[in-house]
Amino acid sequence: MPKALNEIYISVDVETAGPNPRNYSLLSIGACTVFKPRKKFYVEIQPLNNNFIPEAIEICHLDLQELQDNGLSPAEAMTNFAQWVNEVVPENGQPIFVAFNAPFDWMFINDYFHRFVGYNPFGHKALDIKAFYMGMSGVSWEETKMERLSAQYLNGQALTHNALDDTLDQAEIFRQLLAKR
Repeated sequence: MPKALNEIYISVDVETAGPNPRNYSLLSIGACTVFKPRKKFYVEIQPLNNNFIPEAIEICHLDLQELQDNGLSPAEAMTNFAQWVNEVVPENGQPIFVAFNAPFDWMFINDYFHRFVGYNPFGHKALDIKAFYMGMSGVSWEETKMERLSAQYLNGQALTHNALDDTLDQAEIFRQLLAKR
């Protein structure tokens, strides 16, 4: 019988210029392995265009011109991210994308991986912390807000909307949820 693959949970958070990758740019990516959060990745990315939603920029405190001048190109950023994922996942492992409200983060990461690298190292493996919590706790979707989970698992600490900080917080929440199963 073949040996089962190790599931390597990787917490991922993104900051963006708007709600979809067709019209708005991915601006930063933070990632860490859930069980060894010191293995982390962060990159700021040059925007593809000047489209933005003011609230998105206000929340993440990123400057589009500064990113244009100092960020990595999307191709270089995504290549580096793919290499990092491959480095932290052992030969017998499979990376599992984990995020808080994963559909949003996944939409950008999957699009950018396919557009700039040609493949997504996560394949089709994404896990949403909100849905996981909902299923474990038997609560409604409304009760899966970050404020509630933060109060339970992060001593009320609020998100900073820095992709690396937030991915570390997500990893902490997910570790605690897994420990309760």
